Amino acid sequence: MTAEVVQIPGYVVGKWAIDAVHSHVGFVVKHMMVSKVRGHFSKFEGELVTAEDPLKSTVTATIDLTSINTDNEQRDGHIRSADFFEVEKYPEMTYKSTGLRADGDGFILDGDLTLRGVTRQVPLTFEIEGFGPDAFGGTRAGFSATGEINRTDFGVSYNGPIPGGGVAVSEKVQLVLDIEAVLNTDG
Repeated sequence: MTAEVVQIPGYVVGKWAIDAVHSHVGFVVKHMMVSKVRGHFSKFEGELVTAEDPLKSTVTATIDLTSINTDNEQRDGHIRSADFFEVEKYPEMTYKSTGLRADGDGFILDGDLTLRGVTRQVPLTFEIEGFGPDAFGGTRAGFSATGEINRTDFGVSYNGPIPGGGVAVSEKVQLVLDIEAVLNTDG
């Protein structure tokens, strides 16, 4: 079987740095079995390499877990503790792609997510939002991705029972990423 040529309008080959000011790395988790809590990380960095063959492109990212923000400092402090992230021992979460494959009109980005010293394969539904010039003479690209992990797979197993059954925090965590990247012109 031969590989299908992937056509992406305006596609630009190169190395791209994530622009954290114009990007969002977030999550959604069910709380008390009745609602959803959203959060994000304010400190992260990464690189995307768009290859001549788009399916050979790569992504690496590092997220500073101490930068968690759920709009509640008490909850954020608890999530930083050994009950959840244990940031004093594991201050970062990383993602390193292992492959990109076409999936209908979009893509699946396969990769290794490392959290609390545990690495698991985590596929992300990946969309290329576009490529274009910026106001400073450079080139920008936009990407979005979503996925889901089971936090217990990474040793994040704390949970508090609630009266009548159920738990305070679901095991499933939705990942939501909107990434703007800047083309590296240094070669």
